[in-house]
Amino acid sequence: MHLAFFRRPSSRTAPRKTDCIAAVFGPRIAHVSGAPSGTQGEDEMTTVWGQASTAWPDMPRWAGSLLMGLVLCAAGPVPAVAQDAPLGRDLPGLLAYARAQSPELRAMREEAEAAAQRVGPAGALPDPVLRVELMNINNYGNDASPSLLPWKVGETKYTLMQSLPLWGKRELKRDAAAADARQAEARTNASWAELAARIKAAHAEYYRAAGNERLTTEVLGLMTRLEQVAQARYAGGLAAQADAIRAQLEQTAMRSELIMIDSEKRQIRARLNALLARESGAPLADPLELRAVPTLNTADASSLAERARSGNPQLQAELARVSIAQKSRDLTQRNRYPDLTVGLSPSQMGSRITTWGVMFEMNIPLQQEARRGQEREAEAMVAASRSRADALQQQLVGDLAVNLAGLEAARRNETLLKTQLLPQSELGLQSALAAYENGKAEFAMLLEAQRQIRKARQEILKTQVEAQMRLAEIERIVGEEL
Repeated sequence: MHLAFFRRPSSRTAPRKTDCIAAVFGPRIAHVSGAPSGTQGEDEMTTVWGQASTAWPDMPRWAGSLLMGLVLCAAGPVPAVAQDAPLGRDLPGLLAYARAQSPELRAMREEAEAAAQRVGPAGALPDPVLRVELMNINNYGNDASPSLLPWKVGETKYTLMQSLPLWGKRELKRDAAAADARQAEARTNASWAELAARIKAAHAEYYRAAGNERLTTEVLGLMTRLEQVAQARYAGGLAAQADAIRAQLEQTAMRSELIMIDSEKRQIRARLNALLARESGAPLADPLELRAVPTLNTADASSLAERARSGNPQLQAELARVSIAQKSRDLTQRNRYPDLTVGLSPSQMGSRITTWGVMFEMNIPLQQEARRGQEREAEAMVAASRSRADALQQQLVGDLAVNLAGLEAARRNETLLKTQLLPQSELGLQSALAAYENGKAEFAMLLEAQRQIRKARQEILKTQVEAQMRLAEIERIVGEEL
């Protein structure tokens, strides 16, 4: 770190105030880095200047300008929204890209389609069976030589058979296949809900990192101007040289923090790209804003729990598994009854069909011990599926209550920070600046007041991101956007 030391001139004449303002902020205070421009910026600066002038009527012009720069830079810039937002600028663009490009989601869709195609064949009749019997192939009793041709043997018998499952077994198989298709579809929706929740959380963290980077960069530029003010006051014999050194130390600490923030941004960007099935180093624009958080509190737990019971894809998958187990149990119980096979049997002698016959057969369910074991297994699978669904439902309701409480706390904390801590920090900065001008406070007090404003802004960012992450979890549990 480079520390600039200055020789105090013999003259005690202080530099002109206009020179200090021009050296630190340039000819127009409205052009301070980070200050809003146009009518909005002018109104905000007028408000800050009016409050400071009312509280401290003897405050010099250059001190008021410094105060406006500190407050407006701490507030952050007003972003301009682009018409064609690049990927990463907003959350809907990320979600749309992931839904279209995710290979995992595409695989789940294909599996769901495959399961849907199994419903029709599950309830179809088995293929018929054709049996051909060649009798007396050695032509015993006549002078013909042995043969395997139907018209050159003693007799050929054809039997066409069709198996007929009875007692509603075909319908049960079809219903079980339909439940399996619903389970595959629910698993697809659950996979998307999980992926969307992870993208929402990563996007919120990316917004916090980008916001911290902007805020730190702006305050770093402002600390450079504070250093120039301290140097000018030192040259005029109004302050100690240590003030300029403290400003330089603060700048070095902020540059170190910027390095850590940049590393955090790269890590979050790599995680987001992985969720989007992109290269880890693919560019992503910094987020401009977060989604609006709906008004939710713990009083909405009952209504949201009902929506989760009917819309959560994981729970729907478990309920579909229960249905599969029930249909399998019913099918196992129907296997107590025999199935029927019917057939038609024409017989050929020479080149003529001479006789016709019909046949039927059935299986005899004699292995009762094995069948009872299969039925007990099916009953246990039904009970296990129901217990699993009940456990998941209780877990979802509990997670929903936890996240609702967290969301409400984050919103209340944000309100507290915006309405009390941040205004108090700004008043503390105004007081420290006035005391420093009058020689009643050290430069360290001014730096600490600036840190308090910056900390308040960072805490507001933190609570906003916490609310977004809680909202993402609630939407994952409910199974829909709120």
